[in-house]
Amino acid sequence: MAQAWRCSGLRWSADGPALAWDGGRRSALTWGKRVAFGVVEGGARTCGGARGHACPVRAVVPGRSTGARCEECARLDRAHSVAADTMADDPRPYHVYLAWFGPGMTKVGITAVERGSARLLEQGAVCFTWLGAGPLMAARRTEELLRAALRVPDRIPYGAKRAVRSSLPPSEAERAAEVADLHARAVALPDWPESLTREPCQPVDHAGVFGLAELPDAVGEVAELVAGGTVSGRLVAAAGPDLHVAASGGVVVVDTRLMTGWDLVPARADGELTVPVRVFRERAMNTQDGLF
Repeated sequence: MAQAWRCSGLRWSADGPALAWDGGRRSALTWGKRVAFGVVEGGARTCGGARGHACPVRAVVPGRSTGARCEECARLDRAHSVAADTMADDPRPYHVYLAWFGPGMTKVGITAVERGSARLLEQGAVCFTWLGAGPLMAARRTEELLRAALRVPDRIPYGAKRAVRSSLPPSEAERAAEVADLHARAVALPDWPESLTREPCQPVDHAGVFGLAELPDAVGEVAELVAGGTVSGRLVAAAGPDLHVAASGGVVVVDTRLMTGWDLVPARADGELTVPVRVFRERAMNTQDGLF
């Protein structure tokens, strides 16, 4: 039997996307590369632990969970998260950003300045601009200001992001228009925190980085991995945690967060996709129903 590996998720860098594996190994991903792996027969998906520590009880977690953590480890992980507002004394400077995922889908968020644009790549932001930079609590207040005054959300569901990736405006200028308009309205707001420095609107476009040009419509998405199941297909795009893989019946989205917690082994490059797939009925091809 081939050696089993544990995936720790999709990682983004200046070199592009790569699958990270426990132990530090990474598998670089390029367009056209064959993605083929199987889940070990008779295995179970176990909790990935929290904050770099293994789950003490190796709890079994549901296959459809994108967090892959048991209740206790999820609580511990969130307790030390900036998103949970439990790190008010964090001395690092933070960026406030505006991220665009498609028409009518712009969000506000914050990320540590030292992380650069990594957070935007991880979220699958097609276009973004910095709005300001300063202490954590000032960044938080700015985020709240935009939510209250301009009704800008701080979250966009992944399902909504996936639904529009293959039908985005073709030019960078069109993709940046909503971000530029919102940036102008945001910096003009009163009550801007004094310790947060406004930054100019300089949209950054990730459509090329993600491989979204001429991306075919996805016909479905992997709902979960199962013991003994396989995923096989040609990589045509990647955004955030998602791989868009061309399988025998069309492009299917694989959320790599569903891969964590499983023991995975290499699969035949010409193999089939045999895990449960949620078909997008409104976009599925006529030949699709017999494939999943």
